[in-house]
Amino acid sequence: MDTRYAKNAGAIFSLKYQIVWCPKYRRPVLTDGIDERLRELLTEKAAELGMTIHALEIMPDHVHLFVEADPTLCVAEIVNRFKGFTSHQLRKEFPALKSRLPTLWSRAYFASTVGAVSEVTVRRYIENQKGK
Repeated sequence: MDTRYAKNAGAIFSLKYQIVWCPKYRRPVLTDGIDERLRELLTEKAAELGMTIHALEIMPDHVHLFVEADPTLCVAEIVNRFKGFTSHQLRKEFPALKSRLPTLWSRAYFASTVGAVSEVTVRRYIENQKGK
């Protein structure tokens, strides 16, 4: 099988997402060791869920994540698992986060899919199926 694809019991897939999210009020709190601990926690949660992190960058006021996931997890669930787990752990380990913010993460996030096949290629492939 092509190494661009992964598989599970019922599917062959390549589902990669770019996800970006921010602390509440976009406060620059991801510094002074919080950033490194966040990196560890995201790596731990990805491994637990069977996901692959291809790239991760933590800025003081936002997180960039490029992750590959199984089709049993939708992007909203992926984001919720990462944000929920990291918020709980970081607020427990860094009490200053509790006093500065009512919740660690903003509710919003950005997500986009990343793939090797363009939208134009997929459209052309589907449109040409009837002629075969």
